[in-house]
Amino acid sequence: MPIFDADQHIYETPDALTKFLPDEFKPKIQFVNIGRHTRVAVMGRINDYMPNPTFERVAAPGAHEKFYAGQNPEGLTLRQMSGRGIDTPPGARDPQERLRVLDQQGVDECLNFPTLANLVEHSTAEDPDLTAAVIHALNEWLYETWSFNVENRIFTTPVLTLGLVDNARRELEWILDKGAKVALIKPAPVKGYKGWRSPALPEFDPFWRDVEDAGLPIVLHASQPPLQEYIDKWEPPTTHNAFEMSAFKWTVLGHREIADMITSLICHGTLTRFPKLRIASVENGSSWIKPLFDDLQLTYGKMPQNFEEHPHDVFRRNIWVSPFWEGKVEDVVNTVGWDRVLFGSDWPHPEGLAEPKRYWHYSEGMTRRRAYDFMGDNARRFMGLPLKNPDPDAVKPPVLESVG
Repeated sequence: MPIFDADQHIYETPDALTKFLPDEFKPKIQFVNIGRHTRVAVMGRINDYMPNPTFERVAAPGAHEKFYAGQNPEGLTLRQMSGRGIDTPPGARDPQERLRVLDQQGVDECLNFPTLANLVEHSTAEDPDLTAAVIHALNEWLYETWSFNVENRIFTTPVLTLGLVDNARRELEWILDKGAKVALIKPAPVKGYKGWRSPALPEFDPFWRDVEDAGLPIVLHASQPPLQEYIDKWEPPTTHNAFEMSAFKWTVLGHREIADMITSLICHGTLTRFPKLRIASVENGSSWIKPLFDDLQLTYGKMPQNFEEHPHDVFRRNIWVSPFWEGKVEDVVNTVGWDRVLFGSDWPHPEGLAEPKRYWHYSEGMTRRRAYDFMGDNARRFMGLPLKNPDPDAVKPPVLESVG
């Protein structure tokens, strides 16, 4: 089956953030040694979100599979499951090696996201100019190291940060000039000279108009959560790294960021003003969709005058969702539809699948047609690429139906 993996990753080298960073900003992004460990310091503060920001040794792909599948009766922590780790897989750092990995995995195409980028916008938020500079430096490194399109198989996602609208428009023009086929935006409010703002407010319309005119698909990928300060009010901030989250933090964080981001895009009207935008939620799970649909329905019933169109229709028209591999495809299918659900393995991260085709262990009895859509063609719909299902009826949008 021609698989399009909508969630694979790069392990960047430390110079990804600094090689192209202007000299005036370099003192604000430093890698420092603390005993035997290396940490990244941003604006003079150690960032613990990624305990190993050099990625020289990493947890093996799929090392945390049992934890995320809910098969952890021994109560092992993520760190215990990681063990001593392995050297970074070559395919996570070199595009030609990645092509070989894709061939071994039986994967035709993939979206390829940076990893270290996840901590940038949260850590630099108090200095919008620094945020913009680091993101552009990262994009230059991504382009030099990976390019943005390798043989129409590896679609690497440059990052767009919206805190400074004019800068975001220039960055969009730059990545398009370099051949980007898709871009990544953090699902969170943005910090600019006016303070924190929703990126879906009308003041950001010039940027979204440019995106729609370019026909560029946008991915909202999970990142360092903007709710960390809120969590710190409930329990001591002993650590912020993802390997040592408390049960309280794990439960409370949930998927609030992505639900709020999409709520903003719908309720603040961006997706109505620009109805041709294509937005995908990746590595944010899917259990939040039904509660959000219920909330939007209640709000619409109370104040329909605040919406130019029904919010469910907006979601179904503009949004694609990649559920966690251990999640439920039906979360998306029963609300949004079969043509809007994407497969993602999260390779080579430990919380992902070591082999994308292992998804069959967690699948829900799909028909051939459904498998073709979920494992590949829906991502091709999102990207605007030709479909590969030999069934001629597959070119028609699938009818909304229950997984059953």
